[in-house]
Amino acid sequence: MGCDGGTIPKRHELVKGPKKVEKVDKTAELAAKWRYCALSQEKLKRPIVACELGRLYNKDAIIEYLLDKSAERPNSEVVAHIRSIKDVKELNLTDNPAWKGERRNIKGDCFEDMHCSMFICPVVGLEMNGKHKFLYLQTCGCVFSERALKEVKTEICHKCGDPFQEDNLVMLNGTKEEVEKLQRAMEERRSKAKTAKKSKKSKDTKVSKVQDSTGSCDTAESKPTSLNGESSSDSAPGPSTSGECSKTLKAPLGPVIGSKRSIQDMKDKSETFKSLFTSHSSAKRTKDQISNWVTHTPYHF
Repeated sequence: MGCDGGTIPKRHELVKGPKKVEKVDKTAELAAKWRYCALSQEKLKRPIVACELGRLYNKDAIIEYLLDKSAERPNSEVVAHIRSIKDVKELNLTDNPAWKGERRNIKGDCFEDMHCSMFICPVVGLEMNGKHKFLYLQTCGCVFSERALKEVKTEICHKCGDPFQEDNLVMLNGTKEEVEKLQRAMEERRSKAKTAKKSKKSKDTKVSKVQDSTGSCDTAESKPTSLNGESSSDSAPGPSTSGECSKTLKAPLGPVIGSKRSIQDMKDKSETFKSLFTSHSSAKRTKDQISNWVTHTPYHF
């Protein structure tokens, strides 16, 4: 059994109890959400985009995913709701003047604040490190802290001045309840857009059918006209009808294109146009107008 030499074992060394639940370090969890891309797990760098659920991504990673969705990725389920580049919004972030870069403490001889962030709130000045809640606007992409929107209540963006509504606010890296709420809002918004698109398409098809029917009625009721410009409907006692369409045919004003007068006018116009050139018959001289060439060879003796 061991325990020789006067050793006294303790209870926790002999009896194995339940395993302790491993706790995730909060600072590491916040750094993973606010400093790294949710898809590629690389450090966030401009341009930074956010989806409708409030997750942060590098724009390059999203474009690569959309170009090749069949490639194997460790976090492909995170971006399953992104169908195109229109489903993400590029963020308009405010730089933190206190941020000195990733390699500011290479030697390790100074204090390094792990909660220091690259970006801050432009109104209150809070750092975007996960300790405070931040939101972004779907209309313009500007990012603010929740405290700023509560203290300064307005319907105009603090940074760019564009108007917005409460439905345009999206929480960045929210809790499970907030993400579920954003997902329900996203599904409702997409279903409304789909129904609106279907109704618009049905209206367009109806308008095209009406135009086709009116065009067929016009062709069915049209009648050939005579060369003198008189319509054949003048001999009939009343207007003709065909099916549901009924219209009175009126003779066109002026000479018809196929009449003798119009053809003669066209010939006259062409002759006047041709007479401008030297190759026309009117420009050529007659035999009487042409003088004979006389050659004289002088002989000097």
